[in-house]
Amino acid sequence: MNRLFFRFFVLVMLSITAATFVIYFLFARLFGDPLDDIARRQASAQIFLLEQYVDQAPDDEWLGRLNKVREVSEARFDLIPLAQAKNALPGRQHAALERGQLVLDPAHKAFYRRVDLTGDRYIGSDEEVLRADHLPIDLGQALLMEVLRYVVVALALLVPIGFWSRRHWRTLQTLSRVADDFGAGRLSARARLERADPVYPLAERFNAMAGRIQELLEAQKNLLHSVSHELRTPIARLEFALELLAERAADPATAAPALVKRIAAMEGDVIELNDLVNELLSMSKLDNVSEPQRVLFELEPLLRACADDLHPRPQRLVLDFGQHLGSVDGDRRLLGRAVGNLLRNAQKYAAAEVALLARRDGFRLEIAIEDDGPGIPDGDRERIFEPFFRLDRSRDRATGGFGLGLSIARKAVALHGGTLVAERSALGGARFVISLPDGIAPG
Repeated sequence: MNRLFFRFFVLVMLSITAATFVIYFLFARLFGDPLDDIARRQASAQIFLLEQYVDQAPDDEWLGRLNKVREVSEARFDLIPLAQAKNALPGRQHAALERGQLVLDPAHKAFYRRVDLTGDRYIGSDEEVLRADHLPIDLGQALLMEVLRYVVVALALLVPIGFWSRRHWRTLQTLSRVADDFGAGRLSARARLERADPVYPLAERFNAMAGRIQELLEAQKNLLHSVSHELRTPIARLEFALELLAERAADPATAAPALVKRIAAMEGDVIELNDLVNELLSMSKLDNVSEPQRVLFELEPLLRACADDLHPRPQRLVLDFGQHLGSVDGDRRLLGRAVGNLLRNAQKYAAAEVALLARRDGFRLEIAIEDDGPGIPDGDRERIFEPFFRLDRSRDRATGGFGLGLSIARKAVALHGGTLVAERSALGGARFVISLPDGIAPG
């Protein structure tokens, strides 16, 4: 709130300051310098003596009255040549002085006026100027008064701006918290604001958007779940039909090499379709899980079990767990699924070696799976975690997979508050690193 309030207050103050300068320069051009008016008011007593006492005297008594004013006034009145007066004043004031007008010089606390335009008062009076200095002009006091007015205006604005900013800040913070909750997967989060709140229309639009997103995601999950379950029925019928065909193929009287080959291919397709359904169901279940079912279990036996579950391949499998890894507070099944998927992915692409490494650094655990295969292009290291994305576009059983294994692994790790990233391996291929935060304990 402090930042919002300070920025808005500074903006208002800068706007008022800019408006003050614009008004000053505009008035100075149209009506004269406002400082001259202030100086004229402050020197009004001396100006009154000159205009109403000295100037009202007959020409032969004018100098005598001026001398009397010199005796009683605190200001000093002098007669100086016209040329000297012009040298003391800026050029823009020379015309007014020539016309016989009273010209103020607030900076030097003085004013000038010609004695006589026609020389009637005494000889040479048309070339003389009356200068009055030491006048009671104090522009600093006037400026101080303006500053005080400015401060009072600022303080008067400070209170309502503070209340206004505080109310907006509170409602925006509420909306921000709801957005964080929604982004964290709590799709039922909504902003509960009153109609009088400043951002109520925005909150209503946010709630409508959140509701629509929730409906779409739930519809997607329901569709995925329903389709996955519906696929199981025809898969079961296909399996039953394949069993009948297999029995017929086993009969020497009816068996034919082409029939046996076709049945084997169909069985492979059914297995592949069944695996796809299982993967889709796994994705659907992970999307519906908000918190894993945590238990405390030893990590090293889980990693060794994942390695033992791999199908035998010609590649060499290297296990390096360093010191004792200790226990993990998490969902054993989900973490095992993530590590298993990464190991099978590495085994599929590795040329000769797959490595499973694990290290504990304080209260942080790192599990790495590496291979010496072709690796992953830099531009695809995030895309490979998208569902159904595959670097190998072929979908035969030689390469296998549906592009769901890595996505399932990342979701499983994310449910534990960890991260899964793809890097370049020192072996030359890909390196997948699982990083688990707090929630683990040394054994």
